[in-house]
Amino acid sequence: MPKPGKVEKVKALEGRFRASTGAMFADFRGLTVKDATELRRALAGAGATFSVVKNTLTRIAAREAGLEATLSLLEGPTAIAFFQGEAVAGARSVLDLTKRFPAFVVKGALIDGEVLGEEQARSLALLESREVSLGKVAGMLQAPVARLSYLLQAPLQQIAFALAERGRQTQAA
Repeated sequence: MPKPGKVEKVKALEGRFRASTGAMFADFRGLTVKDATELRRALAGAGATFSVVKNTLTRIAAREAGLEATLSLLEGPTAIAFFQGEAVAGARSVLDLTKRFPAFVVKGALIDGEVLGEEQARSLALLESREVSLGKVAGMLQAPVARLSYLLQAPLQQIAFALAERGRQTQAA
């Protein structure tokens, strides 16, 4: 019979998996307590929470949340950064922190229900934010309209210029 404390921890982890927009799994061996505290503060500033978890309880929570694909990431000591808000921005902040804390090694990520391996998770740092991507799409959609507007204005400007020039010629004569 499972202990009530462990059942509560599993339910809390399951809730965090369901409520978060993504998660990054990492090996934290070699981090000092001071480093872990700095890491938590930095991630909290980026809208993420950092938890050192027991793999057994996390496996149960992942299964209950329907995330069986994450089980392969739960080998060895594991810490999970849960993201609130934009998952790519949270993943980028975790990857930036791996540069500052070399002992913090990314194992993989869970973004929008998709499990990413270590290399795929690292490539998230190269993605642009959602706002930048939407801005570029809006610019691409606006370009043909602006070009059409310019093309339609050009003949009207030429006609107006020709009429103004003709008016000047008749006044001069």
